[in-house]
Amino acid sequence: MNKLLISLTASLALLAAGPVLAQENQQSPEATNPNGGYSDPASAGTQKTNFTDAELKQFVEAQEGINNIRDEYMEKIEAADSQKKAQELQMEANDEMVTVIEDSGMDIPTYNSIATAYNSEPQVRNRVDALM
Repeated sequence: MNKLLISLTASLALLAAGPVLAQENQQSPEATNPNGGYSDPASAGTQKTNFTDAELKQFVEAQEGINNIRDEYMEKIEAADSQKKAQELQMEANDEMVTVIEDSGMDIPTYNSIATAYNSEPQVRNRVDALM
């Protein structure tokens, strides 16, 4: 159950960090493919998976905060009386998630790399689970 929760939360965080990724892609052309879209390093086989224990501990710390934000905002978003209000709440949640990640000492790309690796690399998942 706990693994599922972390996995879902990591996915939600990846989606929530989309605007941050889009902004970074504009700033770093090497992160885009020749067709102008986002290049997924995990699917290209270039995903970093040799994270330090310190990075994984920061990820676990950030996950706790992300879980709290997700719980708080999911109900608010579902109860929103308009699509506009739901989008505003989603942006608020996104901003708070970014703050939590940065307050844990991580940058967004590293957090997203670990979250992606957690979902796709059993070795990374086992290391993260051991730290929880």
